[in-house]
Parts: sequence; C-alpha cells; structure tokens
Amino acid sequence: MLGCEGGAGLRRWLTLVTGLLECLCFAGAVFGWASLVFVLKTEGYFSYLCVNIPGVNGMQFLDCSGQDEQFSLIFTIASFMPNFLLLPNGFLFDRFGTMAARLLGISLYTTGALFVAFSSSALSSLLFPALSFIAVGGILLLVTNMQIGNLFGSTRSTVITLYNGAFDSSSALFLIIKLLFEVGISLRASFLFLAACGVIHLVRTFLLLPRTHIPYPPPEGYTYGAAVTSCDRMKSCGQTNTFSPEQAAANGNMQRDDVTEEMPFNKESTENVATFWECFLSKFFIWHLVWLSVMQLRHYLFIGTLNPMLQRLTQGEPSLVSTYTNAFAVTQLCGVLCAPWNGLIMDRHKGKPRTPGVSEKEADLRASVLSLTLTALQCVLFSICASTPFLPLQYLTFILQVLNRSFLYGGHAAFITIAFPPCHFGKLYGMTMALSSVVSLLQYPCFILVKGALGGDPLYVNIALTLLSLLAFIHPVCVYLHCRGLAARRGKPKDSPSS
Repeated sequence: MLGCEGGAGLRRWLTLVTGLLECLCFAGAVFGWASLVFVLKTEGYFSYLCVNIPGVNGMQFLDCSGQDEQFSLIFTIASFMPNFLLLPNGFLFDRFGTMAARLLGISLYTTGALFVAFSSSALSSLLFPALSFIAVGGILLLVTNMQIGNLFGSTRSTVITLYNGAFDSSSALFLIIKLLFEVGISLRASFLFLAACGVIHLVRTFLLLPRTHIPYPPPEGYTYGAAVTSCDRMKSCGQTNTFSPEQAAANGNMQRDDVTEEMPFNKESTENVATFWECFLSKFFIWHLVWLSVMQLRHYLFIGTLNPMLQRLTQGEPSLVSTYTNAFAVTQLCGVLCAPWNGLIMDRHKGKPRTPGVSEKEADLRASVLSLTLTALQCVLFSICASTPFLPLQYLTFILQVLNRSFLYGGHAAFITIAFPPCHFGKLYGMTMALSSVVSLLQYPCFILVKGALGGDPLYVNIALTLLSLLAFIHPVCVYLHCRGLAARRGKPKDSPSS
C-alpha cells in the first residue's frame, strides 16, 4: 500500500514534468512561423511569385509581395484551423476522453511533419495542409495536458498557466530548425525527426495519462494510466476502496454535487448544473470571448506579418532581418517563465481564510479580475510599441508580446475552469477558441489592405487594432461588478425589502 501511494506521488510529478516538456518542445511550434519563413524563402518556396519591377533611373528591383501574401495566407489558415476545430475536438474530448483526443492529435501532428519533410519549392502548396495539421495536433496536446492541473489542487491555475506558457515557448522550435538549417541540417531531416517523436507521445498517452479524464478534485485513491491495474489489485487485497478512472470521475461529480455555491453558472440547487447553452449565452462567456478575440487578432497579425515588417524597417538587409527574427524567437522561450506569474496572481488567495459567506468560486473570480486587467493592459502597450516604426524598439515589442501572449492563453484556460462547470470545459474552451478564430481571419484582409491601399505602411491598421484592444477592459469590469454585487447582497439584511 505504501509503495502504491508513493508511486502515485511520483507518477503525478512525472506526468506534470513530461507534459510540460511535451508542450514546451512540440505543441505550439506553428507560432514560430517567422523563423520558418526565413528558411522557406531561402529554399525558394513560392519564389515564382517574385517579379522584377521597374524602379527609378531604369533600375529594377525584386518585388516578392506575392510570396509574402502566400506565406501570410498559410499562417492565417494554420492559426484559424486549430482554434475553429477545437469546438468539435472539445466535444470529442468531453465525450470520449483523453486517449481518443490524443491519438487524433498525434496522428495529425505526425502527418503534418511528414508533409513538410517531403515538400519542396516545386511542392510549396503542401505547406497549407502541413502547417494546419501541426497546429491542430499541437493544440490537442495542450488541451489534454491542461487537466493535469486537477492533480495539484491549490495550485491548479498556476499549473494550467504554466502549460500554456510552455505552449507559447514551443514556438522557438522553428528557431532551432532555422539554426540547424544554417549549419547544414536540412529541413527534411528536422521534420522527419519531429514525425518520429510521435512514438514518445504515444508512450506517454498509454503510460502516464488516463483513458478518460482527471476529475477535480481527484478522490482519495485515484489512479490512472498504466498504474491502475496494479494499484487496484493491491488495494483490493487490503480491502480498501479502489477507483478506476471512470469511477473516479463519477465520484468526483458526486462530490461536486454535494456543494452549493451562489455563482452565476451554478444553480441554487446543485442537482441542476447549468447547461452548456446557459453558459454559452451568459454575459461572462460573451465578454470573455470579446476579451480573447481582440487580443488574439492583434497577436496573430503581428506574428503573421513580422517578416514583411522587419523587411520594411531594415530596408531588406538580410543579416538584420535574421538577427531580429532570432531575437523574436528567443524571447518566445520566456513564455514558460512568464505564464506562472499569471497563475500565481490567480492563486494568490489560496490557503488563506475566506470572508464568511464567500464561496471558493467567488474568491477565485475576485482574484481573476487583476489577471484579466493586467492582460488587457499588456496588450495595449504591446500594440503601441508594435505600431511605432522604430527598429530598436521592436526588442521591447517582442518582450511585451511574449509576456502578454503567455498571460492571455493561460488566463483564458484558467478563467474557463473557474467560472463554468467542469463538465463543460472541453466544449466551452473549444467554443471560445473556435469563435475567436473566426475573428482572427480578419488578419488576412488587414494584410491585403496594408500591401494594397496603404502602400505597405501598416500605421493606420495598427492604430485601429490598438483602439480595438481597449474593448478587452470590459471583461474584468464585468467580473468585478458581479463580485461586488454578490458582496452587497451578502451584507444586506435578510428581512430588508428588495429594491
């Protein structure tokens, strides 16, 4: 029994660490697109779209705007697909569990890596499905790993934000591929290695993760992965209770049903948990969607147009473009360091005595207000710096971008777990990402507008996006007013007339 309990603790930490490495090394690789574009241009992908344009004094210069347009379109589709498909994938995860979702994600990721490996300048169009498959597979790896936070109780939000930070930092994977390319390692060899790593993901799926879900809170004696059979056999010999993953989930639901909290998405009677559509049509969900959508659009447009922006600010100097591209990719590594700050902000009240009458979820919501506000403020500052056409300032832009992006996605996932019933997490997370991805499609017409009517100067588009980012402040205000309303009702005498 002691061996099984000790093994459970070791397994929990092994699951956490290996999941962190998986997200850090693979999941969000597509967001290092700027580094990969540098390699793809060197290899001649879409180079047939570059044309000679007559200049002053009879000189000619090479116009590659058509090539840039194709690369921008690839990133637009690749960033849209994982978020949009998170809606059906969220239903898949909620209905069939971790193993089914991960097998799908690993298959897509491996297929995408193989597509890039066997692409060439003559088969440039393979990049369209390849990057989309890698992006969709990567987000599924992230979603199935975030539930590991349920194993760590009082630091659940910190673990969730840590995984999202690792997801952000994994965009540096394409920088590593770029650096390997510069020392003679071919693009094909790098992506064949990524495809072969699918075996590692499969081993972890079967040994260190549940077939269904990790409940919150996990009941006493909860086991998962390869340890379920052996530990259950040992416990049955000692006449103690055992829990399979399915029984644990049911037990966890029973425990949740014993608690009644006055929250916007938990009914007064816990026998009537809020339905998916009640959550979807709530003001919290709508403003959270706006909060996510406007900031995500700003980030996607920045990442998708980073290479053309650097080309313009450096007057096309290849060495400078490479230097700033590397600097951007290196800063992405800091995402895994920045994201836990947000989790600590959201978990700062855990372990402290609560005011009488304040439920745990109300305390969590109150703690989230600061996180939501800081994230919106970071985005505005990042957008202002990105709008300023001063090359050295872009170093600060890169720092603000990775800080804000790590706060954005970690805070998004943590807020969904706080404000809504756990049984709807996969569907609601998928719905927010799907709807926000529709908004993110605006990045491509913005790119066309800049290249066309604005003559390559993105100043007016950047100003418009900065103003749009101000909408993100509505969400924390809404949450704050809700918490203040709950506090006011608590302080109101029960026999006082309602107003």
